[in-house]
Amino acid sequence: MITLALFSLLPLLASANPLKRWTAQPYVGSTTSDVFPPPSATVNTSLFPNESQVGYPGVTATGVEPAAIATAAAYAYNSGPAQNFPLVADVPRGDAPGATYDVFKKWGNLSPWYSVPSSFYGLPDASPLVPAGCNIEQVHLLYRHGARYPTTGAAPSAFAARLHNATQMSGGWSSKDELDFLNTWTYKLGAELLTPFGRLQNFELGVAFRQQYGVLLNNFTQQGVLPVFRTESQDRMVKTAENFAAGFFGVPEYLSEVNIEIVIEASGFNNTGAPYETCTNSNVAARGQIGSTVSAKFANDAFNSTISRLQQSISGYTLTPTDAIAMLQLCSYETDALGYSKFCGLFTEEDFNNYEYYYDLAFYYNNGMGSPVSAAQGLGYLQEFVSRFTQTPIPIYNSTTNSTLDANPLTFPLKQSIYADATHEVVVADVLTAFNLSAVAMGGPLNPSKRSNSSSFVASQIVPFATHLVVQVVNCPQCTPNKQIRFILNDAVLPIDQSYPGCAWNKDGLCAFDTVVSALHKRIGEINYQYDCFGNYTASPGKDYNGRAPRS
Repeated sequence: MITLALFSLLPLLASANPLKRWTAQPYVGSTTSDVFPPPSATVNTSLFPNESQVGYPGVTATGVEPAAIATAAAYAYNSGPAQNFPLVADVPRGDAPGATYDVFKKWGNLSPWYSVPSSFYGLPDASPLVPAGCNIEQVHLLYRHGARYPTTGAAPSAFAARLHNATQMSGGWSSKDELDFLNTWTYKLGAELLTPFGRLQNFELGVAFRQQYGVLLNNFTQQGVLPVFRTESQDRMVKTAENFAAGFFGVPEYLSEVNIEIVIEASGFNNTGAPYETCTNSNVAARGQIGSTVSAKFANDAFNSTISRLQQSISGYTLTPTDAIAMLQLCSYETDALGYSKFCGLFTEEDFNNYEYYYDLAFYYNNGMGSPVSAAQGLGYLQEFVSRFTQTPIPIYNSTTNSTLDANPLTFPLKQSIYADATHEVVVADVLTAFNLSAVAMGGPLNPSKRSNSSSFVASQIVPFATHLVVQVVNCPQCTPNKQIRFILNDAVLPIDQSYPGCAWNKDGLCAFDTVVSALHKRIGEINYQYDCFGNYTASPGKDYNGRAPRS
Protein backbone atom coordinates (compact mmCIF):
# COMPACT_ATOMS: atom_id res chain seq x y z
CA MET A 1 0.00 0.00 0.00
CA ILE A 2 1.38 3.45 -0.84
CA THR A 3 1.18 6.24 1.67
CA LEU A 4 -1.32 9.05 1.45
CA ALA A 5 1.49 11.53 0.99
CA LEU A 6 2.76 9.71 -2.09
CA PHE A 7 -0.75 9.30 -3.44
CA SER A 8 -1.28 13.07 -3.31
CA LEU A 9 1.81 13.56 -5.49
CA LEU A 10 0.84 11.05 -8.19
CA PRO A 11 -0.84 13.54 -10.55
CA LEU A 12 2.15 15.87 -10.25
CA LEU A 13 4.61 13.08 -10.97
CA ALA A 14 2.72 12.00 -14.05
CA SER A 15 2.41 15.52 -15.46
CA ALA A 16 6.05 16.33 -14.70
CA ASN A 17 7.26 13.51 -16.91
CA PRO A 18 5.15 13.45 -20.10
CA LEU A 19 7.38 10.75 -21.61
CA LYS A 20 5.87 8.32 -19.09
CA ARG A 21 2.30 9.08 -20.21
CA TRP A 22 1.76 5.75 -21.94
CA THR A 23 3.60 3.63 -19.38
CA ALA A 24 1.92 2.03 -16.40
CA GLN A 25 3.38 3.53 -13.26
CA PRO A 26 4.88 1.21 -10.62
CA TYR A 27 2.10 2.03 -8.16
CA VAL A 28 -0.74 0.98 -10.52
CA GLY A 29 -3.17 -1.38 -8.81
CA SER A 30 -1.84 -0.63 -5.33
CA THR A 31 -4.43 0.10 -2.66
CA THR A 32 -5.02 3.68 -1.62
CA SER A 33 -7.26 4.84 1.20
CA ASP A 34 -8.17 7.78 3.36
CA VAL A 35 -8.68 7.92 7.11
CA PHE A 36 -11.53 9.73 8.83
CA PRO A 37 -12.14 10.65 11.59
CA PRO A 38 -8.65 11.64 12.73
CA PRO A 39 -7.55 9.02 15.30
CA SER A 40 -6.84 11.59 18.01
CA ALA A 41 -9.94 13.75 17.53
CA THR A 42 -13.08 13.34 19.65
CA VAL A 43 -16.37 15.19 19.94
CA ASN A 44 -16.17 18.02 22.48
CA THR A 45 -19.36 17.51 24.48
CA SER A 46 -18.57 20.31 26.91
CA LEU A 47 -18.44 22.97 24.18
CA PHE A 48 -21.02 21.27 21.98
CA PRO A 49 -23.71 19.86 24.28
CA ASN A 50 -26.52 17.76 22.86
CA GLU A 51 -30.15 18.67 22.35
CA SER A 52 -31.37 17.61 25.77
CA GLN A 53 -28.63 19.61 27.49
CA VAL A 54 -29.27 22.78 25.51
CA GLY A 55 -33.05 22.67 25.87
CA TYR A 56 -35.44 25.16 24.20
CA PRO A 57 -36.86 22.59 21.76
CA GLY A 58 -39.77 24.70 20.57
CA VAL A 59 -43.14 23.18 19.69
CA THR A 60 -43.01 19.37 19.45
CA ALA A 61 -46.63 18.34 18.95
CA THR A 62 -47.03 15.05 17.07
CA GLY A 63 -49.69 14.21 14.51
CA VAL A 64 -51.20 10.93 13.40
CA GLU A 65 -48.99 8.22 12.01
CA PRO A 66 -48.88 8.06 8.18
CA ALA A 67 -50.56 5.20 6.34
CA ALA A 68 -49.82 6.04 2.71
CA ILE A 69 -49.94 2.36 1.73
CA ALA A 70 -53.71 2.59 2.33
CA THR A 71 -54.55 6.27 1.93
CA ALA A 72 -52.50 7.56 -1.01
CA ALA A 73 -54.09 8.08 -4.40
CA ALA A 74 -50.95 6.71 -6.09
CA TYR A 75 -47.91 4.73 -5.05
CA ALA A 76 -44.48 6.40 -4.91
CA TYR A 77 -42.42 4.10 -7.13
CA ASN A 78 -38.63 4.21 -7.02
CA SER A 79 -38.01 4.84 -10.69
CA GLY A 80 -36.12 7.24 -12.93
CA PRO A 81 -32.81 8.97 -12.09
CA ALA A 82 -33.84 9.43 -8.45
CA GLN A 83 -33.23 5.74 -7.75
CA ASN A 84 -29.50 6.24 -8.36
CA PHE A 85 -29.00 9.73 -6.90
CA PRO A 86 -26.26 10.94 -6.46
CA LEU A 87 -24.46 8.42 -8.69
CA VAL A 88 -23.44 9.04 -12.31
CA ALA A 89 -22.51 6.49 -14.98
CA ASP A 90 -21.39 6.89 -18.59
CA VAL A 91 -23.65 5.58 -21.33
CA PRO A 92 -22.41 2.30 -22.85
CA ARG A 93 -19.63 2.46 -25.41
CA GLY A 94 -21.07 3.24 -28.82
CA ASP A 95 -24.29 4.82 -27.49
CA ALA A 96 -25.07 8.43 -28.25
CA PRO A 97 -25.20 10.93 -25.37
CA GLY A 98 -28.63 10.86 -23.79
CA ALA A 99 -29.29 7.24 -24.75
CA THR A 100 -32.03 5.63 -22.68
CA TYR A 101 -30.23 2.34 -21.96
CA ASP A 102 -29.93 2.10 -18.15
CA VAL A 103 -26.65 0.47 -17.13
CA PHE A 104 -27.64 0.64 -13.46
CA LYS A 105 -30.22 -2.08 -14.12
CA LYS A 106 -27.62 -4.43 -15.63
CA TRP A 107 -25.38 -4.94 -12.61
CA GLY A 108 -27.13 -7.93 -11.01
CA ASN A 109 -26.76 -7.91 -7.24
CA LEU A 110 -24.62 -4.76 -7.51
CA SER A 111 -27.50 -2.73 -8.99
CA PRO A 112 -29.23 -0.14 -6.83
CA TRP A 113 -32.78 -1.40 -6.20
CA TYR A 114 -35.53 -0.04 -8.40
CA SER A 115 -39.29 -0.53 -8.57
CA VAL A 116 -40.31 -3.49 -10.71
CA PRO A 117 -43.77 -3.26 -12.29
CA SER A 118 -46.23 -5.93 -11.17
CA SER A 119 -47.00 -6.48 -14.87
CA PHE A 120 -43.57 -8.12 -15.23
CA TYR A 121 -44.92 -11.02 -13.19
CA GLY A 122 -48.34 -11.05 -14.83
CA LEU A 123 -50.38 -8.71 -12.59
CA PRO A 124 -50.78 -5.51 -14.67
CA ASP A 125 -53.52 -4.08 -12.44
CA ALA A 126 -51.79 -4.68 -9.10
CA SER A 127 -50.13 -2.05 -6.93
CA PRO A 128 -48.33 -2.12 -3.57
CA LEU A 129 -51.17 0.09 -2.30
CA VAL A 130 -53.60 -1.86 -0.16
CA PRO A 131 -56.53 -2.89 -2.41
CA ALA A 132 -59.63 -0.72 -2.15
CA GLY A 133 -61.86 -1.72 0.76
CA CYS A 134 -59.06 -3.50 2.65
CA ASN A 135 -57.24 -2.46 5.82
CA ILE A 136 -53.61 -3.21 6.63
CA GLU A 137 -53.17 -5.31 9.77
CA GLN A 138 -49.56 -6.47 9.70
CA VAL A 139 -46.45 -6.15 7.56
CA HIS A 140 -43.30 -8.27 7.35
CA LEU A 141 -40.14 -6.87 5.76
CA LEU A 142 -37.03 -8.80 4.74
CA TYR A 143 -34.43 -6.45 3.26
CA ARG A 144 -30.84 -6.43 2.11
CA HIS A 145 -28.11 -3.99 3.05
CA GLY A 146 -27.40 -1.12 0.69
CA ALA A 147 -24.38 -0.64 -1.56
CA ARG A 148 -21.10 -1.84 -0.09
CA TYR A 149 -17.45 -2.24 -0.96
CA PRO A 150 -16.46 -5.59 -2.50
CA THR A 151 -16.18 -8.59 -0.23
CA THR A 152 -12.66 -9.53 0.83
CA GLY A 153 -10.66 -11.10 -2.00
CA ALA A 154 -13.30 -10.36 -4.67
CA ALA A 155 -12.46 -10.01 -8.37
CA PRO A 156 -11.76 -6.22 -8.37
CA SER A 157 -9.00 -6.39 -5.75
CA ALA A 158 -7.52 -9.49 -7.41
CA PHE A 159 -7.45 -7.62 -10.74
CA ALA A 160 -5.70 -4.68 -9.07
CA ALA A 161 -3.12 -7.03 -7.58
CA ARG A 162 -2.44 -8.63 -10.99
CA LEU A 163 -1.95 -5.24 -12.59
CA HIS A 164 0.35 -4.15 -9.79
CA ASN A 165 2.41 -7.34 -10.00
CA ALA A 166 2.73 -6.89 -13.76
CA THR A 167 4.26 -3.42 -13.28
CA GLN A 168 7.06 -5.04 -11.26
CA MET A 169 7.96 -7.43 -14.06
CA SER A 170 10.75 -6.67 -16.51
CA GLY A 171 9.45 -4.17 -19.06
CA GLY A 172 6.17 -3.67 -17.22
CA TRP A 173 3.10 -2.89 -19.31
CA SER A 174 1.41 0.16 -20.82
CA SER A 175 -2.03 1.18 -22.01
CA LYS A 176 -3.43 3.84 -24.30
CA ASP A 177 -6.60 5.27 -25.80
CA GLU A 178 -9.68 4.21 -23.78
CA LEU A 179 -7.48 2.36 -21.28
CA ASP A 180 -5.06 5.23 -20.80
CA PHE A 181 -6.40 5.90 -17.30
CA LEU A 182 -5.06 2.50 -16.17
CA ASN A 183 -1.51 3.86 -16.37
CA THR A 184 -2.10 5.79 -13.15
CA TRP A 185 -5.06 3.90 -11.68
CA THR A 186 -5.03 2.78 -8.07
CA TYR A 187 -7.45 0.59 -6.15
CA LYS A 188 -9.55 2.93 -4.01
CA LEU A 189 -12.13 0.55 -2.59
CA GLY A 190 -12.28 -0.87 0.90
CA ALA A 191 -13.91 -4.16 1.83
CA GLU A 192 -17.32 -5.16 3.14
CA LEU A 193 -18.41 -1.78 4.61
CA LEU A 194 -21.45 0.19 3.45
CA THR A 195 -20.73 3.07 1.11
CA PRO A 196 -22.31 6.52 1.65
CA PHE A 197 -24.85 5.66 -1.05
CA GLY A 198 -25.54 2.36 0.69
CA ARG A 199 -26.30 4.16 3.93
CA LEU A 200 -28.67 6.45 2.04
CA GLN A 201 -30.50 3.49 0.49
CA ASN A 202 -31.30 1.92 3.86
CA PHE A 203 -32.20 5.28 5.39
CA GLU A 204 -34.57 6.04 2.52
CA LEU A 205 -36.09 2.58 2.83
CA GLY A 206 -36.80 3.34 6.49
CA VAL A 207 -38.37 6.71 5.63
CA ALA A 208 -40.56 5.11 2.96
CA PHE A 209 -41.65 2.36 5.32
CA ARG A 210 -42.66 4.89 7.99
CA GLN A 211 -44.67 6.85 5.41
CA GLN A 212 -46.42 3.71 4.28
CA TYR A 213 -46.92 1.73 7.48
CA GLY A 214 -46.40 4.16 10.36
CA VAL A 215 -50.00 3.69 11.48
CA LEU A 216 -49.14 0.15 12.60
CA LEU A 217 -47.00 1.61 15.41
CA ASN A 218 -50.25 2.24 17.26
CA ASN A 219 -50.37 -1.49 17.97
CA PHE A 220 -47.10 -1.23 19.90
CA THR A 221 -48.45 1.70 21.88
CA GLN A 222 -51.52 -0.36 22.78
CA GLN A 223 -49.30 -3.21 23.97
CA GLY A 224 -46.87 -0.90 25.76
CA VAL A 225 -43.84 -2.44 24.02
CA LEU A 226 -41.19 -1.40 21.52
CA PRO A 227 -40.56 -3.20 18.20
CA VAL A 228 -37.75 -5.73 17.82
CA PHE A 229 -35.95 -5.42 14.47
CA ARG A 230 -33.22 -7.93 13.62
CA THR A 231 -29.89 -7.94 11.82
CA GLU A 232 -26.55 -9.78 11.76
CA SER A 233 -23.28 -8.91 13.50
CA GLN A 234 -21.20 -7.97 10.45
CA ASP A 235 -20.45 -4.25 10.51
CA ARG A 236 -22.39 -3.47 7.35
CA MET A 237 -25.38 -5.38 8.67
CA VAL A 238 -25.44 -3.51 11.99
CA LYS A 239 -25.14 -0.19 10.14
CA THR A 240 -27.87 -1.30 7.73
CA ALA A 241 -30.35 -1.87 10.55
CA GLU A 242 -29.33 1.36 12.24
CA ASN A 243 -29.73 3.41 9.06
CA PHE A 244 -33.10 1.81 8.37
CA ALA A 245 -34.19 2.53 11.94
CA ALA A 246 -32.90 6.10 11.71
CA GLY A 247 -35.03 6.62 8.61
CA PHE A 248 -38.05 4.95 10.17
CA PHE A 249 -37.94 6.48 13.65
CA GLY A 250 -35.72 9.54 13.15
CA VAL A 251 -32.43 10.69 14.67
CA PRO A 252 -31.76 10.35 17.57
CA GLU A 253 -35.20 8.84 18.30
CA TYR A 254 -34.29 5.44 16.90
CA LEU A 255 -31.87 5.02 19.81
CA SER A 256 -34.77 4.79 22.24
CA GLU A 257 -37.74 3.69 20.12
CA VAL A 258 -36.70 0.29 18.78
CA ASN A 259 -34.78 -2.76 19.97
CA ILE A 260 -32.21 -3.79 17.37
CA GLU A 261 -31.35 -7.45 17.85
CA ILE A 262 -27.89 -8.32 16.53
CA VAL A 263 -27.53 -12.05 15.82
CA ILE A 264 -23.98 -13.40 15.57
CA GLU A 265 -22.90 -14.18 12.02
CA ALA A 266 -19.98 -16.58 12.25
CA SER A 267 -19.16 -20.21 11.65
CA GLY A 268 -20.95 -22.49 14.07
CA PHE A 269 -23.72 -20.05 15.01
CA ASN A 270 -27.30 -20.69 13.93
CA ASN A 271 -28.66 -17.62 12.20
CA THR A 272 -31.53 -17.53 9.71
CA GLY A 273 -30.07 -14.32 8.29
CA ALA A 274 -26.80 -16.12 7.45
CA PRO A 275 -27.70 -19.80 6.92
CA TYR A 276 -24.59 -20.57 4.87
CA GLU A 277 -22.55 -20.53 8.08
CA THR A 278 -24.05 -23.87 9.15
CA CYS A 279 -25.34 -25.38 5.86
CA THR A 280 -22.01 -26.78 4.71
CA ASN A 281 -23.16 -27.94 1.26
CA SER A 282 -23.76 -24.31 0.36
CA ASN A 283 -20.00 -23.97 -0.12
CA VAL A 284 -19.45 -27.21 -2.07
CA ALA A 285 -18.80 -26.67 -5.79
CA ALA A 286 -20.95 -29.60 -6.97
CA ARG A 287 -23.87 -28.60 -4.75
CA GLY A 288 -24.44 -25.10 -3.44
CA GLN A 289 -21.93 -23.43 -5.78
CA ILE A 290 -22.95 -24.77 -9.19
CA GLY A 291 -24.08 -21.23 -10.10
CA SER A 292 -20.57 -19.87 -9.57
CA THR A 293 -19.17 -22.54 -11.88
CA VAL A 294 -21.82 -22.00 -14.55
CA SER A 295 -21.50 -18.20 -14.55
CA ALA A 296 -17.69 -18.40 -14.81
CA LYS A 297 -17.98 -20.74 -17.78
CA PHE A 298 -20.49 -18.40 -19.42
CA ALA A 299 -18.09 -15.46 -18.95
CA ASN A 300 -15.28 -17.42 -20.58
CA ASP A 301 -17.29 -17.54 -23.80
CA ALA A 302 -19.30 -14.33 -23.63
CA PHE A 303 -16.52 -11.75 -23.45
CA ASN A 304 -14.08 -12.97 -26.11
CA SER A 305 -14.76 -10.09 -28.52
CA THR A 306 -14.66 -7.59 -25.66
CA ILE A 307 -11.24 -8.83 -24.54
CA SER A 308 -9.93 -8.73 -28.11
CA ARG A 309 -11.06 -5.11 -28.46
CA LEU A 310 -9.61 -3.97 -25.13
CA GLN A 311 -6.37 -5.89 -25.70
CA GLN A 312 -5.58 -3.52 -28.59
CA SER A 313 -5.20 -0.72 -26.03
CA ILE A 314 -2.84 -2.51 -23.64
CA SER A 315 0.54 -4.15 -24.19
CA GLY A 316 2.64 -6.23 -21.83
CA TYR A 317 -0.43 -7.58 -20.04
CA THR A 318 -2.80 -10.24 -21.36
CA LEU A 319 -6.45 -9.71 -20.51
CA THR A 320 -8.66 -12.67 -19.58
CA PRO A 321 -12.43 -13.23 -19.13
CA THR A 322 -11.79 -12.91 -15.39
CA ASP A 323 -10.40 -9.43 -16.02
CA ALA A 324 -13.48 -8.50 -18.05
CA ILE A 325 -15.78 -9.43 -15.14
CA ALA A 326 -13.47 -7.63 -12.71
CA MET A 327 -13.54 -4.43 -14.76
CA LEU A 328 -17.32 -4.61 -15.11
CA GLN A 329 -17.53 -5.06 -11.35
CA LEU A 330 -15.23 -2.08 -10.90
CA CYS A 331 -17.70 -0.09 -12.99
CA SER A 332 -20.40 -1.08 -10.49
CA TYR A 333 -18.40 -0.86 -7.28
CA GLU A 334 -16.57 2.38 -8.05
CA THR A 335 -19.81 4.04 -9.09
CA ASP A 336 -21.58 2.85 -5.93
CA ALA A 337 -18.66 3.86 -3.70
CA LEU A 338 -17.05 6.86 -5.42
CA GLY A 339 -19.97 8.21 -7.44
CA TYR A 340 -18.41 7.63 -10.86
CA SER A 341 -16.14 5.12 -12.63
CA LYS A 342 -14.20 5.32 -15.87
CA PHE A 343 -14.57 1.58 -16.27
CA CYS A 344 -18.24 1.90 -17.24
CA GLY A 345 -17.49 3.66 -20.52
CA LEU A 346 -15.37 0.72 -21.70
CA PHE A 347 -18.33 -1.59 -22.28
CA THR A 348 -21.13 -1.87 -24.81
CA GLU A 349 -24.80 -2.68 -24.31
CA GLU A 350 -24.02 -6.25 -25.33
CA ASP A 351 -21.34 -6.42 -22.64
CA PHE A 352 -23.73 -5.18 -19.97
CA ASN A 353 -26.42 -7.61 -21.13
CA ASN A 354 -23.96 -10.47 -20.75
CA TYR A 355 -22.83 -9.09 -17.39
CA GLU A 356 -26.44 -9.14 -16.24
CA TYR A 357 -26.93 -12.73 -17.37
CA TYR A 358 -23.69 -13.71 -15.63
CA TYR A 359 -25.37 -12.75 -12.35
CA ASP A 360 -28.70 -14.29 -13.32
CA LEU A 361 -26.94 -17.63 -13.74
CA ALA A 362 -24.96 -17.30 -10.53
CA PHE A 363 -27.97 -16.55 -8.33
CA TYR A 364 -30.46 -18.88 -10.02
CA TYR A 365 -28.18 -21.89 -9.56
CA ASN A 366 -26.62 -20.88 -6.22
CA ASN A 367 -29.69 -19.53 -4.41
CA GLY A 368 -32.71 -19.86 -6.68
CA MET A 369 -34.88 -22.69 -7.92
CA GLY A 370 -31.88 -24.25 -9.71
CA SER A 371 -29.98 -24.71 -6.45
CA PRO A 372 -30.12 -27.92 -4.42
CA VAL A 373 -29.57 -26.13 -1.10
CA SER A 374 -31.47 -22.84 -1.38
CA ALA A 375 -34.74 -24.09 0.12
CA ALA A 376 -32.88 -25.62 3.06
CA GLN A 377 -31.04 -22.34 3.62
CA GLY A 378 -34.30 -20.40 3.56
CA LEU A 379 -36.13 -22.94 5.72
CA GLY A 380 -35.22 -21.33 9.03
CA TYR A 381 -36.65 -17.96 8.05
CA LEU A 382 -39.74 -19.69 6.65
CA GLN A 383 -40.27 -21.42 10.00
CA GLU A 384 -39.83 -18.12 11.84
CA PHE A 385 -42.22 -16.41 9.45
CA VAL A 386 -44.97 -18.99 9.98
CA SER A 387 -44.37 -18.80 13.73
CA ARG A 388 -44.86 -15.04 13.71
CA PHE A 389 -47.71 -15.35 11.26
CA THR A 390 -49.67 -17.74 13.44
CA GLN A 391 -48.37 -16.43 16.79
CA THR A 392 -47.26 -19.98 17.57
CA PRO A 393 -43.78 -20.87 18.88
CA ILE A 394 -41.57 -22.89 16.53
CA PRO A 395 -42.28 -26.53 17.46
CA ILE A 396 -39.01 -28.11 16.27
CA TYR A 397 -35.65 -26.45 15.78
CA ASN A 398 -34.27 -28.49 12.89
CA SER A 399 -32.75 -25.87 10.62
CA THR A 400 -30.75 -22.65 11.00
CA THR A 401 -33.12 -21.22 13.61
CA ASN A 402 -31.47 -20.10 16.83
CA SER A 403 -33.37 -21.83 19.62
CA THR A 404 -31.85 -19.60 22.31
CA LEU A 405 -33.27 -16.46 20.70
CA ASP A 406 -36.39 -17.86 19.04
CA ALA A 407 -37.66 -19.57 22.19
CA ASN A 408 -37.57 -16.29 24.11
CA PRO A 409 -40.66 -14.08 23.57
CA LEU A 410 -38.56 -11.00 24.33
CA THR A 411 -36.03 -11.66 21.55
CA PHE A 412 -38.54 -13.33 19.24
CA PRO A 413 -41.91 -11.64 19.86
CA LEU A 414 -44.98 -13.12 18.16
CA LYS A 415 -47.46 -10.25 18.32
CA GLN A 416 -45.77 -7.42 16.43
CA SER A 417 -47.66 -5.55 13.72
CA ILE A 418 -44.34 -4.65 12.01
CA TYR A 419 -41.40 -7.00 11.50
CA ALA A 420 -38.17 -5.87 9.82
CA ASP A 421 -35.21 -8.22 9.31
CA ALA A 422 -31.99 -7.17 7.59
CA THR A 423 -30.01 -9.80 5.71
CA HIS A 424 -27.88 -10.52 2.63
CA GLU A 425 -29.01 -10.85 -0.98
CA VAL A 426 -28.31 -14.58 -1.14
CA VAL A 427 -30.67 -15.09 1.79
CA VAL A 428 -33.45 -13.10 0.11
CA ALA A 429 -33.13 -15.45 -2.87
CA ASP A 430 -33.04 -18.48 -0.55
CA VAL A 431 -36.20 -17.27 1.19
CA LEU A 432 -38.06 -16.71 -2.08
CA THR A 433 -37.19 -20.30 -3.00
CA ALA A 434 -38.09 -21.72 0.41
CA PHE A 435 -41.45 -19.93 0.19
CA ASN A 436 -41.90 -21.49 -3.27
CA LEU A 437 -42.64 -18.08 -4.80
CA SER A 438 -42.23 -19.51 -8.27
CA ALA A 439 -43.33 -16.33 -10.06
CA VAL A 440 -39.74 -15.05 -9.86
CA ALA A 441 -38.54 -17.97 -11.98
CA MET A 442 -41.23 -18.43 -14.63
CA GLY A 443 -39.89 -19.78 -17.90
CA GLY A 444 -37.98 -22.69 -16.39
CA PRO A 445 -34.26 -23.19 -15.75
CA LEU A 446 -31.84 -20.68 -17.20
CA ASN A 447 -29.79 -21.80 -20.19
CA PRO A 448 -26.29 -22.35 -18.75
CA SER A 449 -24.43 -21.47 -21.93
CA LYS A 450 -26.55 -18.99 -23.88
CA ARG A 451 -28.19 -15.78 -22.72
CA SER A 452 -31.95 -16.09 -22.56
CA ASN A 453 -34.66 -13.50 -22.07
CA SER A 454 -37.47 -15.96 -21.45
CA SER A 455 -37.11 -16.20 -17.67
CA SER A 456 -38.48 -13.87 -15.02
CA PHE A 457 -35.39 -14.55 -12.91
CA VAL A 458 -33.46 -11.30 -13.25
CA ALA A 459 -30.87 -10.76 -10.53
CA SER A 460 -31.05 -6.94 -10.61
CA GLN A 461 -34.79 -7.20 -9.89
CA ILE A 462 -34.49 -9.87 -7.21
CA VAL A 463 -31.23 -9.33 -5.28
CA PRO A 464 -30.03 -5.72 -5.89
CA PHE A 465 -28.59 -3.51 -3.17
CA ALA A 466 -31.42 -2.75 -0.67
CA THR A 467 -33.74 -5.32 -2.21
CA HIS A 468 -36.78 -6.02 -0.04
CA LEU A 469 -39.59 -8.51 0.24
CA VAL A 470 -42.77 -7.18 1.84
CA VAL A 471 -45.57 -9.42 3.06
CA GLN A 472 -48.86 -7.67 3.77
CA VAL A 473 -51.61 -9.09 5.96
CA VAL A 474 -54.85 -7.26 5.19
CA ASN A 475 -58.48 -7.42 6.20
CA CYS A 476 -60.83 -7.22 3.23
CA PRO A 477 -64.57 -7.30 4.10
CA GLN A 478 -65.36 -7.94 0.42
CA CYS A 479 -63.34 -11.19 0.48
CA THR A 480 -64.27 -14.55 1.98
CA PRO A 481 -62.54 -15.11 4.31
CA ASN A 482 -61.71 -11.50 5.23
CA LYS A 483 -58.09 -12.11 6.24
CA GLN A 484 -55.84 -12.09 3.18
CA ILE A 485 -52.13 -12.08 2.42
CA ARG A 486 -49.88 -11.09 -0.48
CA PHE A 487 -46.18 -10.86 -1.34
CA ILE A 488 -44.44 -7.82 -2.84
CA LEU A 489 -40.85 -7.85 -4.14
CA ASN A 490 -39.31 -4.46 -4.88
CA ASP A 491 -42.80 -3.00 -5.37
CA ALA A 492 -43.91 -5.81 -7.71
CA VAL A 493 -46.91 -7.75 -6.44
CA LEU A 494 -46.27 -11.46 -7.02
CA PRO A 495 -48.98 -13.85 -8.20
CA ILE A 496 -49.18 -16.86 -5.90
CA ASP A 497 -51.83 -19.00 -7.55
CA GLN A 498 -49.13 -21.27 -9.01
CA SER A 499 -47.29 -21.46 -5.69
CA TYR A 500 -49.93 -22.42 -3.17
CA PRO A 501 -52.71 -24.99 -3.70
CA GLY A 502 -56.09 -23.41 -3.08
CA CYS A 503 -55.03 -19.92 -4.09
CA ALA A 504 -56.93 -18.78 -7.18
CA TRP A 505 -55.52 -16.17 -9.53
CA ASN A 506 -56.27 -12.70 -8.14
CA LYS A 507 -55.60 -9.41 -9.88
CA ASP A 508 -54.18 -7.98 -6.62
CA GLY A 509 -52.16 -11.06 -5.70
CA LEU A 510 -54.36 -11.81 -2.68
CA CYS A 511 -55.04 -15.20 -1.16
CA ALA A 512 -56.76 -16.31 2.03
CA PHE A 513 -54.51 -16.22 5.09
CA ASP A 514 -55.35 -19.76 6.23
CA THR A 515 -54.81 -21.17 2.74
CA VAL A 516 -51.33 -19.68 2.54
CA VAL A 517 -50.46 -20.83 6.07
CA SER A 518 -51.51 -24.38 5.19
CA ALA A 519 -49.38 -24.29 2.02
CA LEU A 520 -46.36 -22.97 3.92
CA HIS A 521 -46.71 -25.70 6.55
CA LYS A 522 -46.71 -28.24 3.71
CA ARG A 523 -43.65 -26.60 2.18
CA ILE A 524 -41.79 -26.82 5.50
CA GLY A 525 -42.51 -30.55 5.53
CA GLU A 526 -41.10 -30.96 2.02
CA ILE A 527 -37.67 -29.51 2.81
CA ASN A 528 -35.10 -31.94 4.21
CA TYR A 529 -32.58 -29.63 5.86
CA GLN A 530 -30.31 -32.41 7.07
CA TYR A 531 -29.90 -34.10 3.68
CA ASP A 532 -29.82 -30.97 1.54
CA CYS A 533 -27.20 -29.27 3.70
CA PHE A 534 -25.06 -32.26 4.67
CA GLY A 535 -25.92 -35.12 2.29
CA ASN A 536 -23.62 -36.60 -0.36
CA TYR A 537 -25.04 -35.87 -3.80
CA THR A 538 -24.15 -34.08 -7.03
CA ALA A 539 -26.24 -31.39 -8.70
CA SER A 540 -25.95 -30.06 -12.22
CA PRO A 541 -27.13 -26.90 -14.01
CA GLY A 542 -30.04 -26.80 -16.43
CA LYS A 543 -32.54 -28.19 -13.93
CA ASP A 544 -35.23 -26.73 -11.70
CA TYR A 545 -34.65 -28.42 -8.34
CA ASN A 546 -37.22 -26.21 -6.62
CA GLY A 547 -34.37 -25.44 -4.24
CA ARG A 548 -34.06 -29.03 -2.99
CA ALA A 549 -31.33 -31.63 -3.38
CA PRO A 550 -31.80 -34.31 -6.06
CA ARG A 551 -32.72 -37.80 -4.88
CA SER A 552 -31.23 -40.86 -6.55
